[in-house]
Amino acid sequence: MTLWIKNGRVVDPLDGKIRKADILIEKGTIQRIGPSGESLEKGPRMEEIDASGKLVVPGLIDMHVHLREPGHEYKETIETGGMAGVAGGFTALACMPNTEPVNDSSSVTEFILTQARASCPLRVYPIAAVSLGQKGERLTEFGDLKKAGAVAVSDDGHPVKNSELMRRALEYARFHGLSVISHCEETDLSRGGCMHEGEISTRIGLAGIPAASEEIMVFRDVCLAKLTGCPVHIAHVSTRGSVDIIRRAKEDGVPVTAETAPHYFTLDHTAVMGYRTEAKMNPPLRGPEDVAAIQQGLKQGVLDVIATDHAPHSPLEKDLEFQEAAFGIIGLETALPLTLALVSKGILTLPEAVRRVSSNPARILDIPGGRLREGLPADLAVVDPDVEYTLRAEDLHSKSHNSPFLGVPLKGRVDLTVVGGRIAWRRRTKDTGRGR
Repeated sequence: MTLWIKNGRVVDPLDGKIRKADILIEKGTIQRIGPSGESLEKGPRMEEIDASGKLVVPGLIDMHVHLREPGHEYKETIETGGMAGVAGGFTALACMPNTEPVNDSSSVTEFILTQARASCPLRVYPIAAVSLGQKGERLTEFGDLKKAGAVAVSDDGHPVKNSELMRRALEYARFHGLSVISHCEETDLSRGGCMHEGEISTRIGLAGIPAASEEIMVFRDVCLAKLTGCPVHIAHVSTRGSVDIIRRAKEDGVPVTAETAPHYFTLDHTAVMGYRTEAKMNPPLRGPEDVAAIQQGLKQGVLDVIATDHAPHSPLEKDLEFQEAAFGIIGLETALPLTLALVSKGILTLPEAVRRVSSNPARILDIPGGRLREGLPADLAVVDPDVEYTLRAEDLHSKSHNSPFLGVPLKGRVDLTVVGGRIAWRRRTKDTGRGR
């Protein structure tokens, strides 16, 4: 099938330009990007797609998702997570290792890739564990995991508390060409907490998690990156102090990159009031000053990536007393409109926003994608930036519905997602968002 995407506003996150252009896709690759209005001979297997008034962006890449398979398929599968991804404009997902069994061996990595090839509509890149069983005691076999298809290592959900082990992880990962993604949490400070420690936690009587529990470990990992000269990527940054530490490290030439998630630049800890478990996550939603710092960190390039930390849970884990409910929210189908809101507010330009959800994660993980160029695989999304709607549970494609944005007005959503030249997602109705 040949696709001719016409009259779209093509966003190039690398050169920062937006231009009206047509894109011709054949045999899975971008054959031509040219000025709109040029005529093409239409063949019997060519589909014309009118993208007038729409954006055409490189396929989004989420470098931090939890697909739950193997072991917790009642929450999410690789297939359903992939469907949520393409509905949100993503063409690639990097999935964290806290499955059951943990992805700490080549056999689990290979299983994930086999399942993805069989049923998933987008590209899946496994992230393997730093330590066996994510216990922080012994390193996994980085070389075997790399050969099996892992693109990074992380004990996400569990900090690597042993600094010597983390040092060796950075050194061995660089040798094997793997990224190290650090979950920064000092658990002796956060243990027992269930939301941000501050005015709201005091008012509603919930145990708090102080900002220092994140910042201490961010500082440690920056120090280890400076000591070893090995890159480290800081996951889900949520505090003003963390942004300041990463900023100073970058100014000093330390090889550190960092991500945040849409909920950290959109919501603050007041979202928890009413004991709303759908707003419970780790790290927790912080104060308004932290939200402002996250936004500025993105604007200034201190934070390189916007990732979702998509964490599906069923009602079995969420419909509980707040203290007992699981941490985590879904995010694949809300990331784009929440990111576009930063553009509307003038915090990011459109190319800057697209860069943080496409080319920057591709660069950090050293995977293809994040560019629209002739001769490259045709991974892209067509986005209506102006459509306004209210998110409903029945519109979601994830198995789980644990989102604080249900019932919230949003602006901007995906009309079409193309993966490897194939239409992986097409919005069929204006109302429901269902369809493929």
